[in-house]
Amino acid sequence: MASHTWPAQIRFKKLYLIVRNSVWLQQLTFLKPVLLAKLQAESGTGSITDIAFRVGEIPGETEATSASLATDIESTQSDQTWDELVSLTTMVQDPAIRERLREVISRYPAQAPRRPAKGPSQVP
Repeated sequence: MASHTWPAQIRFKKLYLIVRNSVWLQQLTFLKPVLLAKLQAESGTGSITDIAFRVGEIPGETEATSASLATDIESTQSDQTWDELVSLTTMVQDPAIRERLREVISRYPAQAPRRPAKGPSQVP
């Protein structure tokens, strides 16, 4: 499966996976409940609540890209956040997918919409 899928992003607790073709899309749709259960068992029930599959081109990834990605992620994350990120992704056996998933997860806080502080309304 790993060579036919690519994690695109996580948004609002929904994992978006790119799949190579419609055959893989259908197969993964059938496996969706099992995949969700495994993800939730490894990372906690609130981390990912849904998976969306889309047919698209799977980008190739070299070892050099993976190494530079790990360096970039480590430099932007605190040690505690990095340790948590590593622990959430250790279940992924394919190294390329594991690194891509770490990248997507590490970018999530930067992409999350900022919520206004709770308090009295500032309506003019």
